[in-house]
Amino acid sequence: MEWLSAENVVAVGTAVIGVVSSAVMVWYERRVPRRKTVGYRVQMDNPIGDGVRSGRANVRLGLFDETPGMSDATLVLLRIENDGSQSIVGEDYTSRERHGLTAVFTDRTIRGVSVTQPPGTDHLMDHFTPAAGLSYERGILRIPRVPLNRGEHFKLLVLLSGGDVGCPVRIVGGIRDGEVRPNRSTTPDDKPPLFSRAARLITVLLTVCVVTLAVIVVLRDDTPPPIGCERGTLTVTGSTAFEPVARELAEKYEHDCRGATITVDTHGSTAGVRELDTEGRASKKGSPALVALSDGPKPGDFPHLRENRIAVSVFTLVVNDAVPVRNLSLTDVRRLYRGEITNWKQLGGPDRPVLLVSRDANSGTRQVFQRRVLGRGEIANSSLDCVHKDDATAPVARCELDSTEQVLDTVAKLPGAIGYSELNDATGRRGLHRISLDGHTASVEDLEHGTSAYPYREIEYAYTYGQPPADSLASSFLSYISRGSGQDVIRTHGHLPCGTPVGLRICGAG
Repeated sequence: MEWLSAENVVAVGTAVIGVVSSAVMVWYERRVPRRKTVGYRVQMDNPIGDGVRSGRANVRLGLFDETPGMSDATLVLLRIENDGSQSIVGEDYTSRERHGLTAVFTDRTIRGVSVTQPPGTDHLMDHFTPAAGLSYERGILRIPRVPLNRGEHFKLLVLLSGGDVGCPVRIVGGIRDGEVRPNRSTTPDDKPPLFSRAARLITVLLTVCVVTLAVIVVLRDDTPPPIGCERGTLTVTGSTAFEPVARELAEKYEHDCRGATITVDTHGSTAGVRELDTEGRASKKGSPALVALSDGPKPGDFPHLRENRIAVSVFTLVVNDAVPVRNLSLTDVRRLYRGEITNWKQLGGPDRPVLLVSRDANSGTRQVFQRRVLGRGEIANSSLDCVHKDDATAPVARCELDSTEQVLDTVAKLPGAIGYSELNDATGRRGLHRISLDGHTASVEDLEHGTSAYPYREIEYAYTYGQPPADSLASSFLSYISRGSGQDVIRTHGHLPCGTPVGLRICGAG
């Protein structure tokens, strides 16, 4: 293990900061008393009337010109708030008088007072009465014992005369287990910060550390490369039903093993097996760089081909949505594919002719269907367009297509059509739905849990011509399929890997 890796350093640093910060906060909570604090500040101190001794720009107001002694009037807006971490009640004020605090306006005389409070604190106004201690004389304003919850405030707009703007303003008084002190704010109505500067700094540091660690973990590629990466070229052929799995496996292997080029070129299981045998017989260098995928075991006349069981594939019958049939017995399926049922109304469906959409003779999906479901071969091909019978004596129209994709597209397009496909390819398709067999649905999960008697399934084989060399790309690719990342890809596409405990049992049973 690399102890000095970037993620380890960040993780240890984050842990140290977290532990130290927690210890400091615990010490602070235990050792530093939680104080009650009343803060105040002057938010406005402006001249009005005709006296401009302060030298500031002013607006002449006739009212103050006509009022004796008000030519040098000033307006002061005083904000008083609970700055502490605890609420303040009336009993917390230590004054022996009825009022709680005293505002002193040096060298000025108070002419009038107006009280304002923020929305939602109308209850504060009940305390600003003469009976509660509100009064003023000369330059002294007596402020009642106003209870303030944490963060609450009120404002006093005071009209004064006899002094210049900027004359000192202070509030005196006492708070039990606390203090009264001036404060400041960047804007008149800013709320006091919820957290201290130290708390904010610690939060920022911890957040940066955690985000950095998360980025390192997310961007780091922990996926181990396949065992024994090999360079070179390889072709994968065979089953079209298994083609999506083969393509993703090839892409992932090429990504993990630089220098490997894997081409997926599928034409059907039987065609792939025959191509592999032909290439092997013609090769003068032993096993060719070719792997053939087959839905089910190869025919018996290819003795040089070596099998590798890689997955259990589940297949399904599909029917056009115009036919509302959801379940068929094996007997009815066999009658359909013998041409004995020519119209869906014979099975309780709509009055539509049956259209059989099948795969060509090279298809492993078709061979599995014949072997596992029909117990025999299908009837002869009788249609080129899957709609009209080219042979008038044929009981139903039956066509053959080259790939699973073509079968699904045709069934979804033609009302009355029925076909078959690998399960994952058929899932979520518009225009068609899957058919249960004897009440059993196609399900990899049920198969893995051992609760399924669904018959239309088969082992997926990967064939090579003889035993490829241990250091060959073919051998390495097959090992990749049966381990780790390869098994994940197989599962993602709706197949059961043979390398799992349940897969080993099913694949071993054949």
